Amino acid sequence: MLRKVCKGKLHRLHVTQADLNYMGSITLDAALMHATDIRPHEMVQITNLENGVLWQTYAIPGAEGSGVVCLNGPPARHFQPGDTIIVLSLGWMDEAEWESLRPNVVFVNEMNQITNVVTENPYEVWNELRDNTGRS
Repeated sequence: MLRKVCKGKLHRLHVTQADLNYMGSITLDAALMHATDIRPHEMVQITNLENGVLWQTYAIPGAEGSGVVCLNGPPARHFQPGDTIIVLSLGWMDEAEWESLRPNVVFVNEMNQITNVVTENPYEVWNELRDNTGRS
């Protein structure tokens, strides 16, 4: 069985631009993409904390260290400069891939510069949960 999982998260980014006349996507500072293993043209899920909009589009790299977070094309109607968003990198994985999954959760400051990276171990959390509940 394949499971859809979060393989990386950019937590509380700040939208810097919205360009309605671009053909579509989200432009992200390349350093942010690298920190969460988001590859060019990979599909991502974006949640706007200001209005609750959930959007899926593909990511394209912006200048490294620039802090750019630009919603291009149609999402520019739902994401405005200053909005706080969460970007999730999702993937389908089998059991073996999931057991070795180590997603990064990337925290940023108000300029979208990385302040902290937390690497999670979902397999370890799952085993601890099973041990504490007595379920297998």
